[in-house]
Amino acid sequence: MDPDASYIEPLIDNGNSENPKKDGNIHVIVAGGNNMSADSGGRDGESIRGLFTTELSKQLWLAGPMIAVNFLEYSLLVVSVMFVGHLGELSLAGAALASSFAAVSGLSLLVGMGCALETLCGQSFGAKNYQMDPEIAEKSGEYARFLIPSLFAYAAIQPLVKFLQAQSLVFVMSFSSLTTLCFFHIPLCYLMIFKLGVGFRGAAIATSVSNWVNVTILATYVRFSPHCKQTWTGLSREAFEDLAGLFTLAVPSAIMVCFEYWSFELLVIFSGLLPNPKLETSALSVCLTTSSLMYMIPYGLGAATSTRVSNELGASNPNAARRAVAVSLCLAALEGSAVATFLFSARMWWGWLFTSDAEVANYVSQVMPILACLSCVDSIQGVLSGVVRGGGWQTFGAVTNLSSYYVVGLPVGILLAFKYHYNDFGFWIGMLGGILTQVLILSMATARTNWEQQARDAVNRVGGPTKLSAETNQPKNSDSNSLLAREEDSYVLIE
Repeated sequence: MDPDASYIEPLIDNGNSENPKKDGNIHVIVAGGNNMSADSGGRDGESIRGLFTTELSKQLWLAGPMIAVNFLEYSLLVVSVMFVGHLGELSLAGAALASSFAAVSGLSLLVGMGCALETLCGQSFGAKNYQMDPEIAEKSGEYARFLIPSLFAYAAIQPLVKFLQAQSLVFVMSFSSLTTLCFFHIPLCYLMIFKLGVGFRGAAIATSVSNWVNVTILATYVRFSPHCKQTWTGLSREAFEDLAGLFTLAVPSAIMVCFEYWSFELLVIFSGLLPNPKLETSALSVCLTTSSLMYMIPYGLGAATSTRVSNELGASNPNAARRAVAVSLCLAALEGSAVATFLFSARMWWGWLFTSDAEVANYVSQVMPILACLSCVDSIQGVLSGVVRGGGWQTFGAVTNLSSYYVVGLPVGILLAFKYHYNDFGFWIGMLGGILTQVLILSMATARTNWEQQARDAVNRVGGPTKLSAETNQPKNSDSNSLLAREEDSYVLIE
């Protein structure tokens, strides 16, 4: 060890340390020393790279399957829209409005309440026209009735997904989603729409059935898998003992998600009030479906981020949580650039996947460059929202989404669409402004976060280690029980 460098061992009880003063207070010991040898500096750089690589591998291991899960689950809706779109412009517009109504009235609420479990399960596991076209409205109501069973399926699947996600049991969710899509949903859509003559209602029926198939597969796995024996012990009265704590997170989680989802779904409703509502609603439906599908990638990254942050905070590892955020943002930047490039390159043919109407397909191709920009920014937003869920900041997230989408995004979009006659273009430009506002607010909040305090909050919320882990980027000295600390590393002992 360099004799010119000054090191202080942190007060962590390892059995050999001096007996520190114990007065019931929180002691913060900051290692000092400004002189670093060239050798230790080199090894320090290697250690940082090693930690970064380790975190990257952990996130990719989680994010890959979670992206697949979200992508495949949302593909149930995408495939339904694709089949319906080829039945005609009216069917596509009706299905789009019905799907939006279902999302606004129930699905987003269930997803939002499920997000509370990302915090609790993750941290616990880490601790061990100005009048609607009547034809569209009629078609919408008909389609929506057959989507009602999906609401109950969503209510069942959300806790299952969060429960498995918190334990990093993500590959089984990928298998379940892939099996449901390929072996049930696509054949069922084709059979009911084109062979049995059920028409566009068949897509809604197939969606509901497929969602229940997915629920059945995951519930069977949780019940019988040996990987869930320690974490799933069956239903008991203990599950209802701390409902107040659950709803403390669930209510702001639901509000946070609903504010974001509702703002986009309201675009579909507003598009029905534009001149030529069938064209506008059909084109916006394709664009919204596309944007939502591409968002499943950063949403998967955000789920991995939420899991890593919540696990590390629950285990009292604030430095690891901070590093997880940094790695996730790097991945989000790369992913956003790739998706934006793809959407811009695919703009001329993408709309034809959803419709045989040339007018709709050409309209979609004109909007796609805006979607490419939006998807790039959305990637960063997805990861930052994952940080919010992992850290338990849902109330702050709800306020952020309210201000971003309802003070900036929707008002600007409506103004551009109706007053300046930008139509769908105006909607998407407004929403791009809303997402940029959201990213700015969440970025500033994340940069100013005290991760040590977040770890202590996690301990208070779910229990767990009372000592904050003191990660070090320095080599150990000859005493295997000593930890060497750099100047900027702080160690906190809760006595």
